[in-house]
Amino acid sequence: MAAELTFRGALIAPDLDRTSRGASLRAELVRHSVPIEETAARAFAALAATDTPQGVLAIIEPRDWTVAELPTEPGRVLLVLDGVQDPGNVGTLIRTAHALGAGGTVALRGTADVLNPKALRAAMGATFRHPVVGLDDAAFIAWARRNGVTLWATAADGLPLSDVLSRKGAERSGPVAVIVGNEGAGIRPALNAVAATRVAIPLAAGAESLNVAVAAGILLYEVQHGR
Repeated sequence: MAAELTFRGALIAPDLDRTSRGASLRAELVRHSVPIEETAARAFAALAATDTPQGVLAIIEPRDWTVAELPTEPGRVLLVLDGVQDPGNVGTLIRTAHALGAGGTVALRGTADVLNPKALRAAMGATFRHPVVGLDDAAFIAWARRNGVTLWATAADGLPLSDVLSRKGAERSGPVAVIVGNEGAGIRPALNAVAATRVAIPLAAGAESLNVAVAAGILLYEVQHGR
């Protein structure tokens, strides 16, 4: 509702009104003229995608973001997902990008559906406020070149983050797009080939890797606020 999406309706379980939060939510739905239908607890549980649903399901029209809504002015940062397969990771990445002020997220081929229920839950509403655009490789590379986007590819054998940050001023005539790859295989060779920089987050001895969303959060923050 805060994102001003179009609602087709909402289903409500009998126990929603038992909490003040639930009662307030019902009142807010009514105030926004959202059609409400109450349903029996068993039927609601069968419709919900979680083991312990919160008592309300909404049918909405998600925003159809376009590439024109991705900011391309100097100083902006974007996140690119290259074949991130786990919906939970995809949702967390979108939530992280939104929270850290990234201008948008590009989902390349092989990435889990950003509207998958698990991805939507993990994003905690960010999907409806933060531009998320699906592109194929060729369209993304052409768009990046056309708009002067500098590509940073995450790689275990890349340059240490501190080294890249020390010279980032010379590279940022336009926006920077941070590319994170598949949880196991990493970033595909075609994208590595067009990246201006391959960057690594130094890890403690014995540590193998970071979760993709954690790595993206560190990089997005440092690109914008790094030393």
